[in-house]
Amino acid sequence: MTAHHLLPDLTARATATAHTRTPACPCGTTTTLTDRPDGTVVRHESTVAKAHAPSTDPTDLAARLTTAASLPTLLLPPLTPAPLHLHDRLVTCWPYGTPVDPDDPDAAPWEAAATLLARLHRTPPPTPLPPMRGPLKALRAITRLREAAPHPAAAPVLHAWTLLPAWARAEAPQPDTTTLCHGDLHLGQLVRHPAPDGPWLLIDVDDMGVGVPAWDLARPAAWYACGLLPPDEWARFLNAYRTAGGPAVPTTGDPWPALDIPARTLTVQTAAHAVVKAVTADRPLDEVELAVVDACDRMGSVPPELAPGFAK
Repeated sequence: MTAHHLLPDLTARATATAHTRTPACPCGTTTTLTDRPDGTVVRHESTVAKAHAPSTDPTDLAARLTTAASLPTLLLPPLTPAPLHLHDRLVTCWPYGTPVDPDDPDAAPWEAAATLLARLHRTPPPTPLPPMRGPLKALRAITRLREAAPHPAAAPVLHAWTLLPAWARAEAPQPDTTTLCHGDLHLGQLVRHPAPDGPWLLIDVDDMGVGVPAWDLARPAAWYACGLLPPDEWARFLNAYRTAGGPAVPTTGDPWPALDIPARTLTVQTAAHAVVKAVTADRPLDEVELAVVDACDRMGSVPPELAPGFAK
């Protein structure tokens, strides 16, 4: 949750920015979209203000903002060219975009997401960027799991983690240091802008950087491998990425040699989060959480170098 005074002051910042953009603002209710330790987001009409995680590096965030501003057909461009300071947090302001409707899975924009990723991966970074933060987020999930109270599901998750290569565990540089990556791709990272029905754009630059482009395909690949994403939806996503010339996988043939390690890592990360949430809430794992933990258990019996994909 936010620190004392941060949420009302962030709301005031969003409101002031909205009024600067639209003096005749209808001034509806300001909405808190997200309130987590790694980011608090509020909306006032057509403007969104985000307080980034306390550990956010200002130089890295500035480079990511420059990148988003330079690629407005791929990434939602910020309203503020540099982060602002509010209490102990860096704050950015953005135009509001219409998000993916979670209650209409049949309308999920898999093709749009894949095409945006392919174009992003083919675009040279417009400014020097830090490494893509995907592996670091996976490491943080494992750290939280180790710090949580004991749980029987933790063992297969931690074992699967030890089988991953050092770069995927954020213990060594990534094997690709030039490709522009989003770093945390899922359908919640797309919005239509201008709202309500403009083109789809990618949002959330916090993990963006240079690295292994297959990481951006890893979450849907992991869902598919765990049986959580139907094969036809996975095929739509993969085929659209290939059609758009995405470099993360071969244009034809088996994509799993490129996807296996990132997909395994995202599965471990997801399972670690699931176990921590269950421990915190003192409840059993639900069906989806059990699926990702079971996938970690299967991965533990088939090391990555021996499998064309993990025990799908």
